[in-house]
Amino acid sequence: MLTLKEVKKNPLVLEFIDQAEKKMEAQHYTDHGLNHSSLVAARARTVAREIGLNSKYQELSSIAGFCHDFGNFLSRTYHNYLGALVFQQIFAAYLKPKELSLVMQAIVNHDKYEMDFSDKVSAVTVLADKSDVRRSRVTIKDIKKIKSDIHNRVNYAVTAGKLGIDKRKKRITLSLRIDTNFVPVIEYFEIFTERMVYCRKAAQFLGYKFGLVINNFKLL
Repeated sequence: MLTLKEVKKNPLVLEFIDQAEKKMEAQHYTDHGLNHSSLVAARARTVAREIGLNSKYQELSSIAGFCHDFGNFLSRTYHNYLGALVFQQIFAAYLKPKELSLVMQAIVNHDKYEMDFSDKVSAVTVLADKSDVRRSRVTIKDIKKIKSDIHNRVNYAVTAGKLGIDKRKKRITLSLRIDTNFVPVIEYFEIFTERMVYCRKAAQFLGYKFGLVINNFKLL
């Protein structure tokens, strides 16, 4: 079976992620490149392992996490669909049909909020991706420019973050520390409410509740 280690060595994947990063930086988006891809892959594997998925599902989840955004080098608007099709072209010969379809679905579903989950790989990938909120995702260095865009200033204001899994309580919690001197907490909800609802749907599909804690205050 294809492994994340092999995917990370594939020159096409690496080039597409690099080009996606450059395209997103040119449009002043937050990091959607190798750092984000690697973090989401690692987090997806951790979530899959902690909730008890087998080694195959852990591998597929981490692969989907690593490749979920590389379609951005073609189009931001349809990057999830294009990414899934590009993945199929690269790796169809390396995965069984079901395994291939699971990764493709996860790549599409990570940015398709109205979708209902039908497999755990997609749900895990959503949780891993949507929980990546951090200062280091901001690629712009000019503070004035950071403050002029709500996505950049909210990510910049997040000084610490952790996705925790409590197997006993069946609860997945995103805990963030936000610098409220930089942005009020309400701005987080202005842009991330839809994502948090999607995380809740993903957690519910996995048999868990989803929680959000900001500055030690439980909000969900």
